[in-house]
Amino acid sequence: LLIDDEEAVIMVGKAILHTLGYTVILAGNGKEAIDIYSRDHEKIDFIILDMIMPDLSGSETFDALKAINPGVKVILSSGYSLEGQATKILEKGCNGFIQKPFNVSDLSRKIREILEGK
Repeated sequence: LLIDDEEAVIMVGKAILHTLGYTVILAGNGKEAIDIYSRDHEKIDFIILDMIMPDLSGSETFDALKAINPGVKVILSSGYSLEGQATKILEKGCNGFIQKPFNVSDLSRKIREILEGK
């Protein structure tokens, strides 16, 4: 599940994930992501979550996803550095962080790390 409010990030992320062999579900905001995850969480192996979004923030969305499935695997994604709000989300149990813009090799490595539990 790829969650981001920027169309360009959604399209590039989807293309990268398809290149890596993943089936991709897209959500343009936190509410949409929560609706999708509450309905289909058994089919979703991991989530890439944008930190800064209108309405529901990345942190609020993360909390809701964790409430649905405490074992959810989430990679936080942001154009900002790993400070402040990102650190707080990671401390709450987020599995990893990737800086935007990300490329195929960086994303592949990060996904492998969280799926293997590193």
